[in-house]
Amino acid sequence: MPRPHPSRPPPGLLDDRLSQAAASIRLCFLALLVAGTPLAHADLTRQALRAAADYSASRRGCSLLVVQHGKTLLEEYPNGGGPRQTHQIYSGTKAFFTLAALVAAQDGLLRLNDPVANTIVEWRSDPRRSQITLRELMNFSDGLDPGFHLHSGKVADRNSLALRTPMVAARGTAFTYGPSHGQVLCEVLRRQLAARGASPIDYLRQKLLDPLGMGAVAYRADARGMPLVASGFRLSARQWAKFGLLVLGRGTFERRLLVQEKALAQCLQGSRVNPMFGGGFWLNHAATTSGARETDIEDLLEKKWQDQDWHNRCICRSAPADLVAVVGSGYQRLFVIPSLDLVIVRQGADAPFCDAEFLRKLLRQ
Repeated sequence: MPRPHPSRPPPGLLDDRLSQAAASIRLCFLALLVAGTPLAHADLTRQALRAAADYSASRRGCSLLVVQHGKTLLEEYPNGGGPRQTHQIYSGTKAFFTLAALVAAQDGLLRLNDPVANTIVEWRSDPRRSQITLRELMNFSDGLDPGFHLHSGKVADRNSLALRTPMVAARGTAFTYGPSHGQVLCEVLRRQLAARGASPIDYLRQKLLDPLGMGAVAYRADARGMPLVASGFRLSARQWAKFGLLVLGRGTFERRLLVQEKALAQCLQGSRVNPMFGGGFWLNHAATTSGARETDIEDLLEKKWQDQDWHNRCICRSAPADLVAVVGSGYQRLFVIPSLDLVIVRQGADAPFCDAEFLRKLLRQ
């Protein structure tokens, strides 16, 4: 048997040393990645949880639920809240119907890059509306008037009224946040589901709400039974957290695939007219960009759409850029941070609240 060279370690020892060196290189590489992403994979401290909880409660928060690595780190219900109490999540409702549209595409009912007029035949003779795609409806870049009148409980048939919404800008040139887009999407779903004898809310319940174990969800229906897509869901913190876990799981919940990962990822990308907004989700992508401005989303939405500028804006500069938020009026919030394996639900009464300050306290940045 040949003897090892006296200047070299035995083969087994050499393999061990090579493995150790490779492991060290991998650790150094991971360290560089972590250094480039604030708090990546870090656990939250008790002091940070307490500071964030106290801040939320002082701003009339009534629920705060923090889940990291699948474990509940904090669950509190100050100011008269409770674990079984449901609260309006307002515009947080939009994201549910965004995912319903993704599932409908998976089922072959829709193709998101196709014109809406493929289903809404009334639009085919309109030279501008006939070109609007389903994806443009979902990210509010279709040029339709926001249609805030659709929020009224006096509207008996929201879908039909939404189909008559005028265009106020060329498609792809403006972000016009409001309920009109979602109601048109609702009508598309209604017509596509009619052959199955299902309604949009039935479909949402079957494909998302029931698999998530959310139970009954109250919503605002018009005289035809159609939901107000832009608002209206009432959820407890625990119910809303399940939706957050679905997003965190990239479309999978408790090992069950509900939404295809690639399709969901496309809804977490901004548009040219609003890089901060995907399909129903608000984004923090610009957090690492030089000169990015932290933005109170609700304050900016109070301006007329013509006066809104969403470029180079973020939710919180100190939070990871992969932070995703579902935003409801009165500072109802669902935050999902994949790099931290973190889901946060915050609900409250309408009172001054700062997303960036809350996140800095929680993340200790």
